Amino acid sequence: MKVSFEWLSEYVSLDQVSAEELAEKITRSGIEIDEVEHRNQGITGVVVGYVKSKEKHPDADKLNVCIVDAGQGEDLQIVCGAKNVDAGQKVPVAVVGAKLPGDFHIKKAKLRGVVSMGMICSAKELGMNDKLLPKELQEGILVLPEDAEIGTPITKLLGLDDYVLDFDLTPNRSDCLSMHGAAYEVSAILGRDISLADPAKDLVEISDAAADHLSVKVDTPELCTHYAARYITGVKVGASPLWIQNRLMAAGIRPINNIVDITNYVMLEYGQPLHAFDADKLENGNIEVRLARAGETLITLDDQERKLEPQMLLITDGVKPIALAGVMGGANSEVTDATVSIALESAKFDGGTVRKTSRQLGLRSEASLRFEKEVDPGAVVPAVNRAAALIQRYAGGTVHQGIVESASAKAENRIIKLSLDKINRYLGTELSLLEVKTIFGRLHFGCGDAEQGVMEVEVPTRRGDITIDVDLIEEVARLYGYDNIPTTPIEGPTTPGALTASQSLRRSLRKLLVHGGWQETISYSFVHPQSTGLFNALTEGSHPVRLAMPMSEDRSVLRTSIIPQMLDTAVYNMNRKQENLAIFEIGTVFYTEEQTLTRQPQEIQVFSLLLTGARREKQWNIGAEKVDFFDIKGALETVFDYFGLSASIRYVADQPQSYHPGRSASVWLDVNGSSQRIGTIGQIHPELQQSYGLNDTYVAEIALQQIVEHANNHIQFRELARFPSVERDIALVVDKDVEAGELLRVIYAAGGELLQDARVFDVFTGSKLGEDKKSVAISLTYRHWEHTLTDEEINAAHSPVVTSLEQTFGAELRK
Repeated sequence: MKVSFEWLSEYVSLDQVSAEELAEKITRSGIEIDEVEHRNQGITGVVVGYVKSKEKHPDADKLNVCIVDAGQGEDLQIVCGAKNVDAGQKVPVAVVGAKLPGDFHIKKAKLRGVVSMGMICSAKELGMNDKLLPKELQEGILVLPEDAEIGTPITKLLGLDDYVLDFDLTPNRSDCLSMHGAAYEVSAILGRDISLADPAKDLVEISDAAADHLSVKVDTPELCTHYAARYITGVKVGASPLWIQNRLMAAGIRPINNIVDITNYVMLEYGQPLHAFDADKLENGNIEVRLARAGETLITLDDQERKLEPQMLLITDGVKPIALAGVMGGANSEVTDATVSIALESAKFDGGTVRKTSRQLGLRSEASLRFEKEVDPGAVVPAVNRAAALIQRYAGGTVHQGIVESASAKAENRIIKLSLDKINRYLGTELSLLEVKTIFGRLHFGCGDAEQGVMEVEVPTRRGDITIDVDLIEEVARLYGYDNIPTTPIEGPTTPGALTASQSLRRSLRKLLVHGGWQETISYSFVHPQSTGLFNALTEGSHPVRLAMPMSEDRSVLRTSIIPQMLDTAVYNMNRKQENLAIFEIGTVFYTEEQTLTRQPQEIQVFSLLLTGARREKQWNIGAEKVDFFDIKGALETVFDYFGLSASIRYVADQPQSYHPGRSASVWLDVNGSSQRIGTIGQIHPELQQSYGLNDTYVAEIALQQIVEHANNHIQFRELARFPSVERDIALVVDKDVEAGELLRVIYAAGGELLQDARVFDVFTGSKLGEDKKSVAISLTYRHWEHTLTDEEINAAHSPVVTSLEQTFGAELRK
């Protein structure tokens, strides 16, 4: 909100307070002032002049020689090249010795042989934002109103001797989106009186009732709690007074005409958006507030056709839409130069509904900005009365008697109970009751005497952000002065900050992989619908979640797996000659069991790996070695071992969706007597690999929740072994479909405390063994930590292992 210092001084005395000092005080009280802008960008010596005559320059077709009365005692001859200069105009004149923005000094000059004693200025040359001027004044000189007094300093006439304070408001302080709200704030900070004019003081109504010409009906009272309209006839649309235009431009609003400018002026003054309809364009004077119907459209004031949706709130005349409630009016009811009768609207619309409409249509306005943050329900009637009085004065309008309105909720001040003890306890102060009541008085909050230590504070409707007692305590703190609050020790129980188990595990996992040479990627959660059909083992049988308002078709659903995006990353890198990749990503995938979403979708935390290229580059004495399935399996085993889960993990040959049918597996976690699939691993399917244009690529995706629940990555120390280990090798002849992992699982279960390690070191198949047989050679390591093992102890530990293998798999020891 841009607040004019000069305008503010009409409500609160700002004597002996500079704009910069006021900005500092406001910032210290809780509202940050981003900038203090001086509207005068360096103008001196520029006055109002009257062009008495204009003649063509004798030696230049594009120049004119003007005789100008600038109130200097004698007429000035000025050469001007502007196309729109003409005799009879009032214009800004920079006399000799004047200074313009950019440190530009005006001197006596001779242009093509003709003496020029000054310069007729454009708005841009005066340092004004010419985009806020009507199009006809954006090029050429600035033409001033006819009633401008000759010789008046231009800075005074155009309100340039003013400062603009840019309030950087948080969403809760919507009360300061108005001059009145800013005035109340400054009044409280400075402890000075505030003076606000009665909005209906100068309003004169004729006996003809507005209700005979207008009718108001609200079909959705929960979305429009108050709608008020006034009927004004005999208006003459034209330019608004210069002082109104100056204040609008200071606030960054372009003047249009007196009717529109007055509604904008009152919006800035009260924070209550208004809208003027051409009453003759309404069907029988009807005004109806309702939700849009399917298929309806509206051409708004910006000449854009808007397709309306059923959740959008409309103003209609009972036949056609005439405005988007709280956002923008319709072109079919716009006030034009031919307008003579207007219906002036002031309403309290639901902020959430206005925000959704504005966002869906990509249409934001000064009105929607205020409605989104909720306007003061108590300002609906005062604002429409104030605007009617101004239209009566500056547009010659005749105001008809009464306000036509519909109200489903009454604007009432809020009463909040608060104890002095609680204020001092929360702030660590020793404020007296008188000091607190004085602060509330500066805020213009009603406050009675405390009964049994509790006072009742009456909060006006303009402060919708104050709803509970701690909000009042905050008001006391900021007006008492944060710098004046003493530093006191923190009392009461405290909770030290800590990471959750999930956060801690993700950090440890990230560190582990990065230290192992993997690089982390981060990708969007929004993906193309086609990618949700790939790698869905963890969300099998579910449905992807579609976005209600996607950025594009390529980002229209939530991902069900991270792997497709990692493949895109791999393609991107390979196209740039980066063919050796080891990347990972930790993120969330989403799914739902419903065809039509009625509740929150499911979320799964996963980590995904992608490996492609060579594990070792070609050197002068060795060749390159391509990565394979066991490289990515080794990475997973490192992770599981770090989190203490290696003994509970098993890999089962499988053909998950989108994986190579012979080089993939499911990953299972066996704990507490239950078994659960937690992920997949393998090479991507050859057809998919070819479609992406990739070399052999291996991926894995593991759900993190089960790892979080069962991980144990606490480091445990033990002394180095002082006694030697003993190795026993066995070669087992088993059926071909017996997995080596199952053999190891049985070995560890039967080996007891002496078995330290078991690993497969050879697999052999051949006709001597039989077509359905294979030989698996396993090395077993035994060790005792307190003495050297004897043959009897080794045999006692080894025999149960062999027996268990024979009984479980029908294994035969190969001689």
